[in-house]
Amino acid sequence: MKKVILLVIVMVSISCAEKPYQKAEHQVAHGQLFVVENFPSNYITPRNVFIWLPDDYNEKTNYNVLYMHDGQMLFDATKTWNKQEWGVDEVMTGLLKEQKIKPTIVVGIWNTDNRHAEYFPQKAFEMLPKEEQDRIYQIQRDEETKLFNAAVVSDNYLSYIVQEIKPFIDKYFSTNPDKEATFMAGSSMGGLISWYALCEYPHIFGGAACMSTHWPGIMPGKNNPVPEVFYKYLRENLPEPSAHKIYFDYGTETLDAYYEPYQKVVDSIMQQKGFTAKQWQTLKFQGHKHDEISWHKRLDKPLAFLLGIH
Repeated sequence: MKKVILLVIVMVSISCAEKPYQKAEHQVAHGQLFVVENFPSNYITPRNVFIWLPDDYNEKTNYNVLYMHDGQMLFDATKTWNKQEWGVDEVMTGLLKEQKIKPTIVVGIWNTDNRHAEYFPQKAFEMLPKEEQDRIYQIQRDEETKLFNAAVVSDNYLSYIVQEIKPFIDKYFSTNPDKEATFMAGSSMGGLISWYALCEYPHIFGGAACMSTHWPGIMPGKNNPVPEVFYKYLRENLPEPSAHKIYFDYGTETLDAYYEPYQKVVDSIMQQKGFTAKQWQTLKFQGHKHDEISWHKRLDKPLAFLLGIH
């Protein structure tokens, strides 16, 4: 009897170990959404990680993987702070049904109160003089909230993704782990960390979608030294064009109204570094705002660019 009980315990343990994730409470219109709650880390504060699988997910197919930031904003507007969402499942499903993109799963990494410090490209920030770094840390978003709750730690954030989350995804889901099938996407500060990831880990990521990229780095204003260090970093660290894709875009309303002059400088850098229309795309969307509704409206563009069937 003891042996039978022990066998049952072992089988249950193995079963739990095989699927260390659970169905998410967030609702999706298409596919399945799972979550690893408080995904542990040796690098940064644990947080929830979503895994979205398309309707016809099966283990005979090796899926591309798209890693996305601000994970809690991607799927269910009833649970977001502003009642908006990216609608990733709807857009992905539409493109898959039309056979415009390769089979892909999406990993949505939640943000935390330390979002700004985790998404700000660290090596670019460290190019600033120490006194400028200290000054930026003191800048207030408003009377109560600081842009930075801690020192910039985006290198640790990327280590979390590359060293901890990606091995987990490749182990428990049917993926193609190669660079050519691994991508990153985000908006605003998430756009910054997406191109930074591509530059820091060109052997891991084959492409990045950077929507409404927040080139000021901090709140827009005069005498801001941040964009210049972003430009310098990109000139020195952009990956080989022939093996990578980069997508940029911006709207014309609210915070996005500030971005066009910066994006034009970046576009000139892309051209200087040898990127052509096959590997790089920048689009302007008249009337689009800095919000999830706008990103949802145009999400099909970066997805088709990065994941398209050619």
